[in-house]
Amino acid sequence: MALNPIYLAYWVPTQAADSVTMATLGAVFGLSTCLSAQVREEPEDPLNYFIGGCASGAVLGVRAHSYLTGTTACLGFGITAALMKIGNKEGWRLTGPPKL
Repeated sequence: MALNPIYLAYWVPTQAADSVTMATLGAVFGLSTCLSAQVREEPEDPLNYFIGGCASGAVLGVRAHSYLTGTTACLGFGITAALMKIGNKEGWRLTGPPKL
């Protein structure tokens, strides 16, 4: 199956831009989570993960040029990250053990 060069010329830059965006979100999350843990001197606090998620959401809002997107992503990523940290600390399970 041959690829249409026009389609390929559109697809490659789009995928590259999306990959850079996702890598940036991950880097911002990790950096802001670690910095807030060191500044606050509480490395296992879920608030650090909320701050990291919120910073990532703000970056996504800047990328989209939208305050609404940034605010929504900030709250969504922050709450999700904090709940994941709380769940890992308390041993929450979404599913049972695998059945082999």
